[in-house]
Amino acid sequence: MNVSKVMSDLERKHPGENEYLQAVREVLESIEEVYNQHPEFEKAKIVERMVEPDRVITFRVTWVDDSGEIQTNIGYRVQFNSAIGPYKGGIRFHNAVNLSMLKFLGFEQTFKNALTTLPMGGAKGGSDFNPKGKSNAEIMRFCQAFMLELWQNIGPDTDVPAGDVGVGGREIGYMYGMYKKLAREYNTGVLTGKGMTWGGSLIRPEATGFGALYFTEHMLQKAGKDLKGKTIAISGFGNVAWGAATKATELGAKVIAISGPDGVIYNPEGMTQEKLDYMLELRASNRDIVAPFAEEFKDATFVAGKKAWSIKCDIALPCAFQNELNEADAKELLAGGTWCVAEVSNMGCTPEAIAAFQAAGILFAPGKAVNAGGVATSGLEMTQNAQHLSWSAEEVDKKLHYIMSQIHEACVCYGEQADGTINYVKGANIAGFMKVAQAMLEQGAI
Repeated sequence: MNVSKVMSDLERKHPGENEYLQAVREVLESIEEVYNQHPEFEKAKIVERMVEPDRVITFRVTWVDDSGEIQTNIGYRVQFNSAIGPYKGGIRFHNAVNLSMLKFLGFEQTFKNALTTLPMGGAKGGSDFNPKGKSNAEIMRFCQAFMLELWQNIGPDTDVPAGDVGVGGREIGYMYGMYKKLAREYNTGVLTGKGMTWGGSLIRPEATGFGALYFTEHMLQKAGKDLKGKTIAISGFGNVAWGAATKATELGAKVIAISGPDGVIYNPEGMTQEKLDYMLELRASNRDIVAPFAEEFKDATFVAGKKAWSIKCDIALPCAFQNELNEADAKELLAGGTWCVAEVSNMGCTPEAIAAFQAAGILFAPGKAVNAGGVATSGLEMTQNAQHLSWSAEEVDKKLHYIMSQIHEACVCYGEQADGTINYVKGANIAGFMKVAQAMLEQGAI
């Protein structure tokens, strides 16, 4: 495989799809050496097939707002790869959603799902609908209109969507209600992230953040360090950031920063249960601002226009959006003494930021490994649905912890360097790729 040639062909076919091209390049550069040791992969054109989605479904979503005005958005579902299981990946509602973003996320999801050890392929979907400032009734009508166009392309053994940015339990509920009405069957396995009274799994809302801290804990232990007493800066304040902050606090670390589009909260005393509960209130408000946190808690300070990375910390956890942490942010963190960065958002750091962290020799791990706990627990929800049973929170958490330890071991296996350090980016990419590539090889040219 010649990475430059593959990327040149992709750039010609998909001009301007920057997020997608960035994600593909990162993976191909990591796997090039291993790939070229397997001539059977080259003969079967595994890479050329793997970097293109199986199919892209695009549709118009028409709905009526509270004032009676007709609104139109674009909906997507990118079914990327089903070599190891049914398509699995979230649905994202955000005004920045476009095809490039969803292709990048679906590509990443393919390897992330492979890392979980569960039989799930990769997919992603969403719309440029912005839930910010919308009423519950408007969100319900949009979700119903979205599912009206999507429902025939999904199913428990075909494609199982979940939540993502802008899509939580409320939105999953509205979409599932419409799916059930259209399909005329009560099949809880068709969506994950469901309510606890109708097929949801305990621990699912917390799972991405919990799993990220389990992975980070393993990473620190491998380096001879401990989470207890360490200071952590987290970007975002939604479900993922809340789960990460909750588990970090439980494990003895001090979360001293959370952030939003409007600025950063400096929280030097760390989190309390009251503060963690208030994070959920902020998310549910649909206002997309973090400033009220400092009004609610007098030991916290709000700084407008600043990112979480402006706060000196031991560990940085990007939990918000792709490419949210750039080279300048990386340099600011390094100057402040940060020695560990774990991506909890998908592709949360730019390539330049990652290069800065790796050049500085600090601990760094990519989102496809760190945040795989969310989709892993979605997989556990699918299993419970298929068996028509419900596991206890302790049982789900135990399985999640085990899965994250297995992901860490796979990263170490493929990412260990001659000097004993671990290149987690390389390890995660190779481990995920090898599983999907072998499955594609064995299933023939399809």
